[in-house]
Order: sequence, then structure tokens, then C-alpha cells
Amino acid sequence: MTAITLVPGHVALTQWRDIYRGAPVALDPACAPVIAESARAVGRILAKGEPIYGINTGFGKLASVRIEAADLKRLQRNIVLSHAVGVGEAMPVSVCRLMMALKLASLARGASGIRPETIASLQALLDKGLTPVVPAQGSVGASGDLAPLAHMAAAMIGVGEIFVGETRKTAMEALAGAGLAPLILGPKEGLALLNGTQFSCAYALAALFDAERVFACALVTGALSTEAAKGSDTPFDPRIHVLRGHVGQQETAGSLRALMAGSAIRASHLAGDARVQDPYCLRCQPQVMGAALDILRQAAGTLAIEANGVTDNPLIFPGTDEALSGGNFHAEPVAFAADIIALAVCEIGSLAERRIAMLVDPALSALPAFLTPHPGLNSGLMMAQVTAAALVSENKQRAYPASVDSIPTSANQEDHVSMAAHGARRLMGMIDNARAVIAIELIAAVQGCDFHRPLTSSATLETARATLRAKVAHLDEDRHLHPDIEAATALVRDGAILPAHAVLTLPGVCAA
Repeated sequence: MTAITLVPGHVALTQWRDIYRGAPVALDPACAPVIAESARAVGRILAKGEPIYGINTGFGKLASVRIEAADLKRLQRNIVLSHAVGVGEAMPVSVCRLMMALKLASLARGASGIRPETIASLQALLDKGLTPVVPAQGSVGASGDLAPLAHMAAAMIGVGEIFVGETRKTAMEALAGAGLAPLILGPKEGLALLNGTQFSCAYALAALFDAERVFACALVTGALSTEAAKGSDTPFDPRIHVLRGHVGQQETAGSLRALMAGSAIRASHLAGDARVQDPYCLRCQPQVMGAALDILRQAAGTLAIEANGVTDNPLIFPGTDEALSGGNFHAEPVAFAADIIALAVCEIGSLAERRIAMLVDPALSALPAFLTPHPGLNSGLMMAQVTAAALVSENKQRAYPASVDSIPTSANQEDHVSMAAHGARRLMGMIDNARAVIAIELIAAVQGCDFHRPLTSSATLETARATLRAKVAHLDEDRHLHPDIEAATALVRDGAILPAHAVLTLPGVCAA
């Protein structure tokens, strides 16, 4: 992949998406002067002899404790060691790399007092494929994502563990193997590395990028289900959606209409169809999926701003040599964005499960029961729909807003927190569930379309159908279905069923 050059404050969502998917990262050299000046400002501020939070004082509730000049470097090392208290499974490497890139871009804005050599240390980890082992639990989303970012910083100073490729090594061993020395932190640097929303933001962005693909795949499977049920494309008529006015609804209807354009299956029942209206799961796709698209874009807008912001504390202003204490570390915007993404992902899967249930029910779809040619002896996709229902139910439980919760921490100094870390982290499991539901719908919809042979769907949908059939055969007699679902899930995860852009562009969430 093409390397992404981070221009601090001006990184597009599509660039963050490429980093998440493995693109190399390089910092724009033009930001070097502001980084250096910010570090020099810390020295000038210290020379005034005044107490500055986190630079020559303790942290949190201990902010009133003054630290002597001889202990300033030790103070920064201590905050890293004392705050590296995460538990649970390690962050996925892809999400951790994104977190590191977010932190790199934030520090390079020149408001954090970080020295150039510290920036270079973080850049070197990214360059050499060294990813800190960061336990994913332990942050409440204020004062920043302290515990997970402490594990990242600990790896930089040679403490903890680092992934080298897929191998887990001690930090000292990994650094030495890459020809790197452990970083010695200067004043303010430990706090700057720990303070910020980059852990929560990385998870929320990763979920947004994955949700964007799940959304697009659900449009394809929804169109295939409409074809399998011999549903109508009349509800996708643009005149209907213009009258309501929602942009996402209009774009979704247009995509569904385009996906079905030229279908012989649709042409076969244009006249003489006794059914007046389809069930909501077909007819209301533009309204439901369009609403999901709109709120995903709203979340994307919030995260685009957050990803380019500076979220540590205190902030350094070299122009006036001031260190200002504030609350940019509070991740409430990320928490709200994560909750919005959760709602959208939940509804995308919920609507798809209703289409699966419709297809396997002969009373609703006029297809063979459970989409098997020989029901009774064979159960067909009976249990696949049950699995989809189970996954949707899990997502409904997980969709409860994380942002409405708060537990005071640090002896009530930090008395309101965002819970953004949990809110963002829980999205990955929800996406996995939704992805599997869409995969099951793909199997069911293609199986349903098989019963209409020799009639075919549109060229675009037939391509998606052939993509599945290259991995999953038609279900004639009962067989072990787990491998089929796994294969279909991989196609959804990779976006393999999506039309080529030259053929049809589906609505996107992340603007360039």
C-alpha cells in the first residue's frame, strides 16, 4: 500500500482507514520546527519556577505535590510504570498501529511539549513493525486513555512486551533486535504520551471503517433478498424519497434501484402480481438503511475532528510560554460517536435477520420451506436463521449507550468520565456479529434466487452471486454448514461481493 504522510491536523478519514488496513505511516517533515519549539517552551516554562501540572507536580489528586527538579525525569518514568495497569486481551495489531499513528499526529501539532527524539522513537516503532502489547481493558475515557497508552509508552522505554510480526517479545528484546535504544523521557513527556483519547478513537475509527463495509454489503444482500422473494423495486422510486428529504434515504434507494436494474427476475412479475406491498424488511430498506447511513456519517464527522485534535493536558503554547490545564482528554465526543455507530450496526443486522426469516418462511416468500428442495428430510437453513437471531439479540444488548455511565475515579478528582473506551471497544464484537448475519443472508438470498432459474438477476447481483457460489455450493441436501458460513463471512469482511466502482458506486460513510 502507498505510504500515508500525516499532516498533523489535516489527516482525512480515508487516510486513517488506509493506516488501519496496513499502510505505512510517515510524519510530514514540515512539522519538525513546531515540535522542537514546543519542547523548548517546556524548558522556558520550567525556568519560571512556577508549579505546572504534570511537569513539576504529581498527577490527578496528587497535583498539589511539588516535584523537585532532580526528579522530573523520574516522575515521567513513574507515571508510565504506575499507569500501565491494563488487563484482558491485547489490542489487535491493526487497531494498535492506528492508535500509535493518532498519537503521533497529535503530538506533532506542537502543543504537547514532546521532544523530536520522542517523536522519532514512536515513528521508529511504526517503521520497523514493532507494535506494543496493549491490554485492551482499563480505560474509562478520561483523563484520557491512561492505562492503554501507558502500555504503549512503556514499550518505548523498554518495559512490557512488543509484537514483532506475530511474535510476542519483551520490549527490551524487540527494541534491541530492531537496533533501537529504550527512550529516556524528558519533562512532560510521559504525561503527554499517556494523556489523550487515541485508544478510544482508534477503536471507534476501526469500527467505523468496518461498519462502512458491512453497510455496503448489506445493500447487496438486501437487493438479493428482494430478488429471491420476488419483491418490488417500486419502493425505491426516487419520487418517494425526495418528498421526505433525507440524503441517506435517497442515496440508499438509488443504490438498491441500481443494484436491481436489468433483472429478469424483477421483470417476470412486473404485471399480474397479486401482492400489493412487500414486508417492511424489503420495502423500508431505504428508510432504515438510509437512517443508518446518515448517523454513521454523523459519527464519522465527529471522529474526523477528534482524530486531528490535541487531547492531552496541560497544553503548551510556545508563543506565550504558557502551560494551560484543561479537559481535552475527556472523550465524550468519542463516546457519543461510538454509541451512534452501535445503533447503526445493530439496526443493519436486525433488518437483515428479518429478511432471512422472511426467506425461510414459505408463508412469506413463496419459496420452499427453509430454502431446501426437500424439506422434512432436510432442515435447510432453519438453524442458520436461528444463529442470525442469536447474533442480532447479542447486538441489541450491546447497543445500550456506554456514554450514559460514569464512575468517579482518582479520589473524586476525576468525577465524571466518558466510558468511551468500552463504548468503542465493544463495537468490534458487534461488527463481527453483524458481518456474520449479512453472510447468512447472502447464503439465503442466493439460495432463494437459485429457485428462480433460469431467470437471472441484474449483472451486478449475478456477479455477487457467482462470487459466493465459487466458495459455497447450492444447498441441495443437508450438509455441515459452518464452513459455508465462515466462507461467506470472509467474503463480507473483505468486501468481495461489492460491485466494482466502475460498475456501481455504493454510498460511502467516510469522505476523503
